[in-house]
Amino acid sequence: MSGSLFEKLRAGLPQLKGRWLILAHDAAMVPLAWMLAYWLRYNLSDIPTAFLNQAVYLIPLVTVIQGAAFVLFGAHRGVWRFISIPDLVRLVKAVLVGTLVAAVTIFFLTRLRYVPRSVFVLHAVFLLLLVTGPRLAYRLRKDHHLGRSGEQKVLIAGAGAAGEMLARDLLRARPRAYSPVAFVDDDRAKVGKEIHGIRVLGDCDAIVGLSEKWGVELIMIALPSATAQQMQRVVERCEQAGVPFRTLPKLHDILEGKASSSQLRRVEIDDLLGREQISLDWERICAGLEHQRIMVTGGGGSIGAELCRQLARLRPEQLILFEQSEFNLYSSALDLKREYPTLELYPLLGDVCDADAVDNIIATYRPHVVFHAAAYKHVPLLQEQARETVKNNVMGTCTVANAADRHGTGAFVLISTDKAVNPTSMMGASKRIAEMYCQALGARSATRFITVRFGNVLGSAGSVVPLFRRQIEAGGPVTVTHREVTRYFMTVAEACQLILQASVIGAGGEIYVLNMGEPIKILYLARQMIRLSGREPDRDVRIVFTGLRAGEKLSEELFHPDEALSDTGFEKILLARSRLVEPQRVVSLCDALGEACGRFDYDRIAELVGTLVPEYRVAEPAAQMADGDDVAAAPDGGAPLRAGTAP
Repeated sequence: MSGSLFEKLRAGLPQLKGRWLILAHDAAMVPLAWMLAYWLRYNLSDIPTAFLNQAVYLIPLVTVIQGAAFVLFGAHRGVWRFISIPDLVRLVKAVLVGTLVAAVTIFFLTRLRYVPRSVFVLHAVFLLLLVTGPRLAYRLRKDHHLGRSGEQKVLIAGAGAAGEMLARDLLRARPRAYSPVAFVDDDRAKVGKEIHGIRVLGDCDAIVGLSEKWGVELIMIALPSATAQQMQRVVERCEQAGVPFRTLPKLHDILEGKASSSQLRRVEIDDLLGREQISLDWERICAGLEHQRIMVTGGGGSIGAELCRQLARLRPEQLILFEQSEFNLYSSALDLKREYPTLELYPLLGDVCDADAVDNIIATYRPHVVFHAAAYKHVPLLQEQARETVKNNVMGTCTVANAADRHGTGAFVLISTDKAVNPTSMMGASKRIAEMYCQALGARSATRFITVRFGNVLGSAGSVVPLFRRQIEAGGPVTVTHREVTRYFMTVAEACQLILQASVIGAGGEIYVLNMGEPIKILYLARQMIRLSGREPDRDVRIVFTGLRAGEKLSEELFHPDEALSDTGFEKILLARSRLVEPQRVVSLCDALGEACGRFDYDRIAELVGTLVPEYRVAEPAAQMADGDDVAAAPDGGAPLRAGTAP
């Protein structure tokens, strides 16, 4: 124990030594300031003997009083290397209080005989200069070095709180790798001002000219709350300047503790396509889902896994993951257990088409809410395998929905897609039938059946972003189906948050449509991803157009013309007035579909799908199908299967 105490004392010696040195410095400045005040009072000439003797006599008293004031206000605790406004404020308070106490004490002791009143004012001014001057000089010497050998010259885009913190961290770093030379910011009120001695020299349009003028080697984007449009503009200017650029994490990642404000990263495509932060009624979401038993089918997929992460934050009583892929289930459960060790988690292997397994799980765990995210989604691949598409997307939904209804589940939330609107693909048609079945079942059930419909999710498994990334890493070509093809995009986190919101506001029978913003051209997406990789489209990486594939459209729709949209009170969630369905007819036809799947009767499957979804029109492929994707990324090669044939 004594050894431990000795080690602590030894470790603290340098810090104590530094503080005593600072206090000694400040105490030494007191008599100097005191005598300078007398000297200036007598016009920098000889001080009368009586006044000089009194001044010398009072030096110990003034020094002790002022030293006590420095200790009282903690002036000796500030590190000179990082002196800041609060440190200067403490020094001003210590000097003023010390001078005032010294003046009052001297008045009572001497009645100010041979002590001019102006000396106290002059003493305070001189002392403040003498104690702050060396501190500021020391920091300036440490900080104010532009372009020192071995340091990269940095331009910071964004002169707000994030930019200030970034600049401060760069200046404090030892050894210093970066030297900030200027700020740019679109707030004109900030232009011309200085932050830590670094001037704001213009708006973001000045990036190109300033980069050339100052020889900038790296641009740091400190705009964590920027919209997609703002990021697109800044990135475009960085690309025009031909200078590498990095960005800070997004604001919600910093607030949630997933990243710090000093962690720079590459600009990702979702920075350019993501949208403004969504505003949710978390109080209502928590009230509806906290302490509930919740089941997520497809809990190992892109949407399902993120949905589980967000649900885990709401402290459910139990979280049941139901997943067909062993590896995906293992990975998702591992991540959840690491992040939420107290979560009561049940990772269960199984197939949504296995009626006995589904019924047993729901009967055993009695979930209050079921989120049905399990589905096949790859449009071209599914187009040639109608039986498997219908079996999984339709019959799987029917199986889980029926079990939820049978065992009195409170709410069943179907995750649907924009491809269910005027479908041109078997995948879209199957999801439309799933919507219809939930609507039909909800008409006679105590369970709230809610459908949430949205478009493509950035970076989800099998989506266009990872495919383009692989193609770019391989040196190209990047394959795009058509110059004009567009898709709606949102981030997986945003999609899941809106799903949670819809799940608690729905009374049952609704189809909620997520506001996806403006559709994005896939060609734009491909070009931006190539540029973000540090290469130039059509020069370093070729873009090849291959034609639309089986079941693909040039553009997607979020709602049918017969589904009038209405407001829900939430900016990004719209309510689509459901088209009327005949519940008994829908259930009967879905039962027939199940029988046709059991017989591998492809013609009957096609007939029933056409009966249930009369608007379904098959889009003719313009290119051969291969590694499929639910958005307009073109194939890498391969031969298609004939519709209605077994693989």
